[in-house]
Amino acid sequence: MDFKVDPRSVYSPSTEQTTDSKTRKLNKLRETSQEFEAMYINEMYKAMRKTVPESELIEKNSAEKMYQEMQDMEMARSISQGRGVGIADAIYNQMAPLIEQQKP
Repeated sequence: MDFKVDPRSVYSPSTEQTTDSKTRKLNKLRETSQEFEAMYINEMYKAMRKTVPESELIEKNSAEKMYQEMQDMEMARSISQGRGVGIADAIYNQMAPLIEQQKP
């Protein structure tokens, strides 16, 4: 027997699906706020490195500079994934109520 059912007549949005959608949005907000904090910390590292005088005895080549930038970015990411400096939490706490108040 072949029954043909219109999926629109069977499907009805439930609160579980809207909660799941909000949970995904809140998780994405957490990730985005942590990534923003990582970028901020990376810029802070760049500014701090500019204040340290470089030795003229050994010059850095472009590979060393690139490696230093990549290392700084990874350190900034690891800091923001942990407790961070508080920027990610502040952004999340400010934006989360906007997501929670959204209607499905």
